[in-house]
Order: sequence, then structure tokens, then C-alpha cells
Amino acid sequence: MNTQIWDWAYAWEILPILAEASVVTLQATLMGFVLALVLGLVFSVGRMAGPAWLRLAVAGVVEFVRSTPLLIQIFFLYYVMPEFGLTIDAMPAGVLALGLHYGAYCSEVYRAGLENVPKGQWEASLALNLSPLTTFKDVILPQAIPPIVPALGNYLVALFKETPLLSVIAVLELMQTAKILGSESFQYTEPITLVGLFFLVFSLVSAALIRRVEQRLKQRAGRRT
Repeated sequence: MNTQIWDWAYAWEILPILAEASVVTLQATLMGFVLALVLGLVFSVGRMAGPAWLRLAVAGVVEFVRSTPLLIQIFFLYYVMPEFGLTIDAMPAGVLALGLHYGAYCSEVYRAGLENVPKGQWEASLALNLSPLTTFKDVILPQAIPPIVPALGNYLVALFKETPLLSVIAVLELMQTAKILGSESFQYTEPITLVGLFFLVFSLVSAALIRRVEQRLKQRAGRRT
């Protein structure tokens, strides 16, 4: 009876394959998070500064996205949208789903940061004859962003850990690759454990980078004051 739990030779053999798959995971994470940051800002501005009909529409979209599972959204974009004439490849569909889902959450974080900026900043900018766009870009955003960096960073880590869901539309990211390796060799301990280690390392690195960005922003704000 074979009582061996861990096969080091097999682990070293599949490590390069999983490392290659991790690139796909990182690509999906970074592209999805950049999209989430952009959409989140657009959603928050539309919900705060737009006309009544736009605020209502954006609020409805945000609440709908936040109230439905990410897995359903991935299925919808990849399998249902072709029925309406819009066919999206697996990777773009996964990135779009991640961006939309976390963009809805990031919009609430942005909104909290923007509402925390004193209204007197707007009034002072208008008194200096600054345009609304210049005021928002050069005065309001630099004050709103630093306090919300930790919350946005938390969503980056959360988004990264959601990428295994992309396996349902055949994106060969880390978890899907590990499943394939396990089904071929009937050894699941090594690939699944290595995937867990990959996620742990990447999450710790992401958290460290977020703290670094937060410190840099605080230092820059301190020099301005």
C-alpha cells in the first residue's frame, strides 16, 4: 500500500506549468482591477453629479451588479450575450465580468472618499475661476484617493482570489490548470497545494505594495501641507 502523500518529483515537474498559468491569472487580475477602478470612478461620479435620471440609472446598475453572483455574471457575458449578437472570447469576457463586478463595489468606495472632501473645496475652486473638470481632477481627487487606498487594495486581493471562477468558461488560469493536471495524473494534492501557495504569495505581495502606495501618498500629502 502506497502511503506517500507528497511527491516532490511530480511537484517540481508541474511547477513550470503552473507558473505559466499564473501569468494568465495575473493578467486577468490586473486588467480586471484597472477596469474596476475606471468603472468605479465613472459610476460614483454619475451617481453623485449627474442628472436625476442618470443617478437613478447608475444606482440601479450598481445595486443589480452587487446583488448578483459574479459566477452568474460570467456565465451571462460568455453564454447569453451571443444570443443578442455580442460574442466575447473567454478571457475578455472574464476580465469584463471582473471589472464590472468589482467596479460596482469600488464605486461605493470612491463615493465615500469624494463625499469626505469638504464642500468648501469646491467653493474655493469656483472662486478661483477653475473649471469643474480641473477642480475635480486637481483638487478633489488628490484629497479623496489617499484615504480609500486600503479599501481599494482589499478589493484587488479579493478580485485576485475570484479568478478561479474564470475556469467555468475555460480560461486556463491557475485553478483550471491544476484541475487538468490532477485529472491526468490522479494526483491532486501537489497541484492544488501549489496553487494555494501561488495565491498566498501573490496576495502577500499585493498587500505589501498597497501599503507602500498608501505610505507614499501620505508622505506626498504631508509635503503639500
